[in-house]
Amino acid sequence: MRKPQSMRGLEDLGRVRLSQNFFLRDFLQSEIAGIYGMSNIPDDPDLAIAAGTRLCEEVLEPLEATFGRLHIRSGYRSREVNDFGNRHKLNCSTNAASAADHIWDMRDADGCMGATACIVVPWAWDRRGTLGGWQSLAWWIHDHLPYASLCFFPKLWAFNIQWHERPRREIRSYIEPRGLLTKPGMANHAGSHAEFYQGYPDIAVRN
Repeated sequence: MRKPQSMRGLEDLGRVRLSQNFFLRDFLQSEIAGIYGMSNIPDDPDLAIAAGTRLCEEVLEPLEATFGRLHIRSGYRSREVNDFGNRHKLNCSTNAASAADHIWDMRDADGCMGATACIVVPWAWDRRGTLGGWQSLAWWIHDHLPYASLCFFPKLWAFNIQWHERPRREIRSYIEPRGLLTKPGMANHAGSHAEFYQGYPDIAVRN
């Protein structure tokens, strides 16, 4: 599939269904692109669709089936948008670091594909007073989903969740306590962490 060069072409691209409940258009909104007059359109739509499909089918659909509607804060970034965001200190990493991450249609240095979305789980945020902090949600995801990496942010417990061909299984946070929660090799990485997410539902699977 070629990069769209017209409004009709972009409409058609946005209608591509990535999973039962998610379409590519859901992930193309960008505040950076909107404010600074850039297009947030994949250069390689086929790769963006392939990576985004894995993210949606394997990670986002089980989350939405279990917790209800997800709020997508950001998803795909074009090379142009991401590079601009990085150079202007708008919370974007370099294009090299964002490949197979927010830049779905760019393979990383190892030739792997991946995709990231920043989401909010309203179910968890609305119950933050009775849950065990952001870590409770992080450990639930760790025990139930094939994520590649997680990174949590203070507002609304929003977090980046990544699918990747070679998952690192690493969780970081900008919420206190900031830093690394777990990664392979740490004593807390393996086994069940159910004691940290009591009150959470069992994972649901849609037909």
